Amino acid sequence: MTYQTHQTIQRLWQQFAQDTLEGMPSDQRARLQSAFEARFGELLKGAAGDDKDAFVDLLGFGQDGLKPFGEVAYPYLAADFDEAVIPSQLHAAAELYFIFQHERMGVFRVAAVLRQLFREGRMRIQRGPGARLLYVLDKWQPLRYGPKERMAAYKRVFNYGRRPAPAGGIVNQNFHYQFVALMSALAQYYRDLTIGEVIRGASEIDQRPYGNIAAVQRLGLDLRYGLDRASYGNIVALAHETGIYLRQLLELFDTPDVKKSFDANTKWDVVEQVLNRFLGGATELSQRAKMAETGRRVLLWAAGNEFDSGIDPLLFQTEAKPAGSAAEAWLAAYRLTEEGRRFPGVSASLRWAVGLPPRSAEMPVMG
Repeated sequence: MTYQTHQTIQRLWQQFAQDTLEGMPSDQRARLQSAFEARFGELLKGAAGDDKDAFVDLLGFGQDGLKPFGEVAYPYLAADFDEAVIPSQLHAAAELYFIFQHERMGVFRVAAVLRQLFREGRMRIQRGPGARLLYVLDKWQPLRYGPKERMAAYKRVFNYGRRPAPAGGIVNQNFHYQFVALMSALAQYYRDLTIGEVIRGASEIDQRPYGNIAAVQRLGLDLRYGLDRASYGNIVALAHETGIYLRQLLELFDTPDVKKSFDANTKWDVVEQVLNRFLGGATELSQRAKMAETGRRVLLWAAGNEFDSGIDPLLFQTEAKPAGSAAEAWLAAYRLTEEGRRFPGVSASLRWAVGLPPRSAEMPVMG
């Protein structure tokens, strides 16, 4: 397709879309407008199939000599930067976040204490399912990725922890800032939708001007890009192996004889009792458990979302609703943790994240 043909198609298509949409009801116009835009992009992409010799034709070195500028093939430049991510790495990063929160809860340290008590005969178990799992656990540890490797992974992917960054590795310096900003944007989006429906009395697109999709999409893309570029290497294997190990530990804590030895009703009672008796006390168990669950859900949602800027707002609202509920729950738990106690609130955090003047002198703590 030549440059002149491209310009003609663009002009005629815009005129056709304008004539077609004119006079239509607003609900039909909103649906057809996005469909027309997608079809127009497909048309231009399909028509730009003769640009292999465009450069030599532009210089006049082609078989037909020097052509007029309007007859040179028009190149189709695809905007595919945001799609250039590896889903398996993003999914592994979401699982690693879940594992990290359990690390902060002390689950791995509790397992080490139980192994020591079992070896020293300080637990009143011997032949039950818990004793069996402790015996297996004493012989089976993660083959390649122990505590040092986990700490290095947290540092590299999330910039969490005090361990030095791996030499030459990419550290995702802005993860926490972007993650809190995305949670704030999702929460603010659905709060604004609720306000709009209450004020307007309906949820129709032409009756609610509230809800900033662009902020959610921009923050989601930035977060996804940072995770993707920092999760190369062993992150997929480490998250898979450590996830299996964590599941085995949680099964161990839930065995009847282990729970009985600590006068516990649930596996989390076992964790709390061991932390209180041997490891200086249990803190933030409830908050970390909720952050692990909801944080992983939002990260998986961001990994699988295309973040198409031309998406129907009603469709986006439906697809993002589970992530919005998870974001509210994550923020409620985060504000009760040590690093989240000075969180200034959703509105102030989001204004800071998108570069607007703050309404409060106190900025959110990211760390």
